Amino acid sequence: MSILVIGGDKLGTITDKLRENGFNKIGHVTGRKKGDRKVKIPENTDLVLVLTDYVGHNMAEIIKERSRRSDVAVMFCRRSWSSMYKNIDDYMRQIKR
Repeated sequence: MSILVIGGDKLGTITDKLRENGFNKIGHVTGRKKGDRKVKIPENTDLVLVLTDYVGHNMAEIIKERSRRSDVAVMFCRRSWSSMYKNIDDYMRQIKR
């Protein structure tokens, strides 16, 4: 599975935890640079995870719109593993239905 994380300067150990939860392809965009607003969601991305405490409202809206156009699930959470895990767990339950 593939995930694109938007926000946060560095992911650190979050990358390892995402791999443990089944994501073998992990993309990351800080969302702070002006050029990040032009980000394209790669094909075959299963989930876009937006870290709300590291991106502005404008960037969140841009990602929301692009993920809708690409028909990719998007979730918003804080940059804490417990918050991220809850969203990932919810997503996994949805796709198993």
